[in-house]
This record gives sequence, structure tokens and C-alpha cells, in this order.
Amino acid sequence: MEWLAGILIGFVVGMVSLWLFLKVTSDKKLLAATEEAARILQDAQSEAESLKKEKLIEVQEELFEHKQKLEQEIEDKRESLQRQEQKLDNREIEIDRKAEVIEKKEKDVNVQQKLVDEKSQYVQKKTEELNTLISEQVAKLEEVSGLTREEARQLLIRDMEAEAQEEGKKIVNNVLEQAKLEGKRKAMEVVVSAIQQTAAEQSAEATVSVVTLPNDDMKGRIIGREGRNIRAFELVTGVDVIIDDTPEVVILSSFNSFRREIAKISIEKLILDGRIHPARIEEVVHKTEEEMKNAYRDIGEQAMLDVGVHGIPDEIIELIGKLKYLTSYGQNVLNHSLEVAHLAGIMATELGLDPKIAKRAGLMHDIGKAVERHTDSPHTQVGAEILKKYNENPIVVNAVECHHNEENASSPYTILVAAADSISGSRPGARRETLESFIKRMHSLENIATGIEGVETAHAIQAGREVRVIVNCNHIDDNRAKELAREIAFKIQADSEFPGQIKVTVLREYRAFEYAT
Repeated sequence: MEWLAGILIGFVVGMVSLWLFLKVTSDKKLLAATEEAARILQDAQSEAESLKKEKLIEVQEELFEHKQKLEQEIEDKRESLQRQEQKLDNREIEIDRKAEVIEKKEKDVNVQQKLVDEKSQYVQKKTEELNTLISEQVAKLEEVSGLTREEARQLLIRDMEAEAQEEGKKIVNNVLEQAKLEGKRKAMEVVVSAIQQTAAEQSAEATVSVVTLPNDDMKGRIIGREGRNIRAFELVTGVDVIIDDTPEVVILSSFNSFRREIAKISIEKLILDGRIHPARIEEVVHKTEEEMKNAYRDIGEQAMLDVGVHGIPDEIIELIGKLKYLTSYGQNVLNHSLEVAHLAGIMATELGLDPKIAKRAGLMHDIGKAVERHTDSPHTQVGAEILKKYNENPIVVNAVECHHNEENASSPYTILVAAADSISGSRPGARRETLESFIKRMHSLENIATGIEGVETAHAIQAGREVRVIVNCNHIDDNRAKELAREIAFKIQADSEFPGQIKVTVLREYRAFEYAT
């Protein structure tokens, strides 16, 4: 048992020693941890103080900058307010000055009003006296003349109306004469300037084309066995082939100049090739038709370059090229269109208008003639419909549609194109006219004049450029003669078509006869 007690005592002593050791060790660690915590806390406090100082400095700087900005804004507003205050002071001074002026004017107006009132009273008094005198005089005049006041007024009015009408006619005639002279002078300047700058080729074409043959044996080859070649050629081209006794010549006849030109080129190709038979004829003619389309386009593009217009659709360009193979009264239509374009452009420049639009309208004004159509519509309407289809400028469309005065003109360019068309068609040598149509036109002019009341006889002279009208002097006075000339001119313009200008001269003559016996 002693040994067990010794063991217990040893175990207790060991546990106590261990506890003391652990306690001492724990106290040391706790002391070290406490010291470390104190140090960390001190470092944290130091760092916090440092950050606090830095943030405080930053805030103070921001506050300082913001303060400076506010001070600057306040200073700017103060200066603005000072300027506005100065303006208000100046306006107040100006208002005071104007108020003084208005007050002075009011005083002057009051003085003038007083004078006006005095004069008005004086005038009223004199008016009453004058009315009294007039009444007395009217009564005396009625007594002397035997007419009432109303009867005298009506008589005076009739006399004044007759005198005013006579004077008005004289004034109207003088104004019209001056306007005509000035308009004629200005128009002559513009037209002469345009004509002087334009020189057009003169041309006259017929409905036949002559093809030269290398020898007379070629006629037989063109005719072919039993005439099969010539029949095939006429069937494909639509052109009559005339082969007569004229040596080394074949004549192509057709009213359609397009077909005639294709036939001429085709037969020349067949002659050079030497192979003439129906199949070859058909092949050559079709190939020539395709080549002619390209030729039309080339001619149209060259015409555009000559005039200086652009942006025309290919289909319209081809129609312009076709105009080269058309004639009107012997005048080549393409040359005529180019001439009209140049004339219209020059006149537009003289009048301050756009020459490009005028040239464009002039070049395309006869485009409807190039369309192979089966309709009774005039070429102006056909051309206008084609241009509308391709969204052409409405000004150009109106010029094409109205250049023969068939519709109302909507722009001055239409008038220019119509004038240029008349100039180009009526200049000497431009066109041919058959005797029958010439005589018909002369009779038409004379009949228009003689159909008006008061006209005894009328004579168309100078190839229809002037109509001389003889009137009855007992029924037509001088003023009526001038009105009659205008009336006949307007009727000719409305009822007939003519190139250029027609002068109407009214002759009124009184002749007295006596015989000595």
C-alpha cells in the first residue's frame, strides 16, 4: 500500500508541476499576444491618423477649389448684372428722351388740331355759303335753259361719256402702237441676234433614191429568174424597185424614208457581195435594219453633242437619229430640229432664261414625226406622249405639245420653241411648197378678211406675208380701222396655220368725183 501511496503522491506532484509549467507558458504567450495586439492596435491607429490627415487635406483642397469656382461664378454674375444694370440705365435715359419728344409732339399736334378745327369751321361756313349760291345759280339756270337739274345732268353725262370714249380710243391706240413698236424692236433684236449666230444647211429631198450599178447586167441579177429576186426584195423592204431603160441606174421609191434608206444600203451591199437570191436578200435586209438602229443612235448622240444636252434615254436618242431621214416641205427634219434648238437657246439667253432647257425642247419638238404610227393624232401629241412615258421635264413636254398652238402654253420656253420653229421653217429657201397648197393658203387668208363686216375686198400679197383690206369709208372710221386690223389678225392667227408673220393693212380712203361739162 505504501508503494501505491507513493505512486499517487508522485502522480499528484507531477500533475502540479505540469500545471505550473503550462501556466507559466500560457502566461508568457498571453503576454506576448497582448503585446502584439497592442502593437498592431498602435500601428492601426497611426495608419488611421495618417489616412485621416490625407483625406482631410484632400477635402480641404476640393473645398478650396469649389470655393474658388463659386467665387468666380459670383464675380461673373456680378459683372453681368452690372452690364444689364448699365443697359437698363441707358434704356431708361432713352425712354425719358423719347417721352420728352412725344410730349413735345403731342403739344404740336394739339396746336395743329386747334388750327384744323378753326379752318374746318371756316370751310364749313364757306361751304354753306357756296351751296346757297349754287342753289340760287341752279335755279336761275333752270329758269333760263328750260331744263331741270336732272335733265341737264344726264345731258352733260352723255356728252362727257362720248368725249371720254373718243379720248379713250385715242389713248388705247397710242398705247398699242407704242407697245407694238417696242415689242417689235425688242423681238427683232432677239431674233436677229439668234439668226446671226445660226447657220443651217439647206436640203431638199424627194421620195425616191437612186442606186448606181456597176453595169447593166446587174439589173438582170436584181430582177432574178422570173422576177423572184425583185419580188423578194420589195416584200422584205416594203419599197418599190423601178428598173427602166436608164443605164446603170436603179430607182427605189417609197414615202417611208426609213425603209427607203434601209433598201438603198441593202441593195448596195448585195451588189458588192454579188450573191443575190431571196434568202440572201432577207438576211442582208435584216442585218441592215439592226445596223441602222445603231446608226440612228450614233446620229442622235452626235445631235446631242452638237446642241449640248445630256441625259436623254436611248429610245429617244434613236428617234432623234431617225429624224435625219425625214423631210418636211423638203427641209430635213433633223437639221430643222438642230436649228430650232440653237435659235431657242440663243433667244433664251437673250431673255435671261435657261438655254439648256430651251435647246432640249427645240431638239425634241418634232420627235413625234419619227414614230411610225397608225393614228390620226398630230405629231405634237404623239411626241408629248412619248416624252411623258420617259418622265421628261414637264416644261419640255409642254413645248413639244404646244409649239403649233394646239394647246395652251404653260411656260415661256414653249413660246420660244414655237418662234424658233417658225423662223426655221419660214426663212428663204428653207422649205418647198406646192402650187396647190400655196393658192389654197392665199384664198384662205382673203376669205378670212372678207368674212368680216365692213370689208369690201381683201388681197393677199407678198406670198401671203401681207393681207391688204379695203373697207367702206362711210361705215368704218379711223379708230374702227385699227380695231378691224387687230380683229382680222387675231382671226387669221386662230383659224389658219402659217409660218412666220402676216401683216394686216386696212385701207380706208374717201374719193370725191365731179364732172365738168
